[in-house]
Amino acid sequence: MAATKLLAAVLEQKASLDGLLDEDHGNPAFVALNPTDRAMVKAILHSCLRHLTWIESIFARFLDKPLPDGARNLRHILAIAAAQILFLDIPDHSAVDLAVEQARRDPRSARFANLVNALLRRLGREKDSVLAAVSQEVDLLPGWFMQRLVSAYGIEAAKAISIACATPAPIDLTVKSDPQGWAERLGGTVLATGTVRLGTFEGSVTALPGFTEGEWWVQDAAAAIPARLMGDIRGKKVADLCAAPGGKTAQLVLQGAQVTAVEQSASRLKRLQSNLGRLGLSCATHLSKLEDFEPDQPLDAILLDAPCSSTGTIRRHPDVLWSKGPEDIEKLAGVQRRLLEQAFRRLPTGGKLVFSNCSLDPIEGENLISVFLSEHAEAELVAIDPADWPGLETAVTGRGEMRTTPAMLGGMDGFYAAVIRRK
Repeated sequence: MAATKLLAAVLEQKASLDGLLDEDHGNPAFVALNPTDRAMVKAILHSCLRHLTWIESIFARFLDKPLPDGARNLRHILAIAAAQILFLDIPDHSAVDLAVEQARRDPRSARFANLVNALLRRLGREKDSVLAAVSQEVDLLPGWFMQRLVSAYGIEAAKAISIACATPAPIDLTVKSDPQGWAERLGGTVLATGTVRLGTFEGSVTALPGFTEGEWWVQDAAAAIPARLMGDIRGKKVADLCAAPGGKTAQLVLQGAQVTAVEQSASRLKRLQSNLGRLGLSCATHLSKLEDFEPDQPLDAILLDAPCSSTGTIRRHPDVLWSKGPEDIEKLAGVQRRLLEQAFRRLPTGGKLVFSNCSLDPIEGENLISVFLSEHAEAELVAIDPADWPGLETAVTGRGEMRTTPAMLGGMDGFYAAVIRRK
């Protein structure tokens, strides 16, 4: 019942799944569950949203005519049950019985209870064959987004991204020191970028060795790149704009910079300070909108990891493509452009600015930077050298920007980053 309610919130209200599943302040139907049931609901929702295009295609093949337009809740009930039958280790009969019960209890879907029973029992009998067929014939990603990927990357690269997004993301860690030692201790591996990857992981990361001591923090391998693009910043004054939750801030501090973390949300700034405290790190913090931030002293460098559509994080957040659309990407690109203008205004002559975000769409990356550079003669792109990024040479574009996708390095977030200098 809880999973169906939360799926409806994502698909109909465009709610964030992370917010709905917050342990303390999430949806009441989720918060009321015990820890075991919470874990099950999370697994069901992630599987359902990750494979929703396949699920919808299967039921379309099973039905002689489409379900009524007003039967949205019925669709949610079927999708949640199908995710359990197709992708999770849950007895088929349990998923079927629960779905039929939900349909009967809801006045909007009670008259379809027998149909629910028939469809799901058929799915249980034919799941291997229908799943094999649909996986070959239907893109895993929603059509509107797949079209954008094909336009940006070509059909082969787009399909590789789609396939990569079918696999849950591993747990990546940034460590303070000794990546190899921590990889051995935690049963992981060290990527070419220095990130420690734990792979498939069940349980709480907070229970792992080194967490309480602040020896590492969870950070996708791609998210660790922008701070490293700053180069040698020892002793330099660096502002981290839009800084929460603080992973990149921590990197900058460890790299020896005099860091000021700027964040406009008081709650997010508090979270950043808490995260830095656990890591035994500190820096100056500033609660402010970017347009109101004026550094006390001239800055040497700025990191702007801008808010974006987050389409590069769909392995971890499969709700993104169902709660956002093309209009959101366009709107957020406008926000990023305004923030980039504000950040560059605070950059002194010779200063360096790293612009980044976790979007796969060129409108929020390559295209945005192209327009910015064409309109600012005083700005120049500092080309990233592929030789500095073993294992990720192909992620460096011909112009010298960084463009990662989920199909790289065994799976990583889609990120864009560019280094800009004021002449």
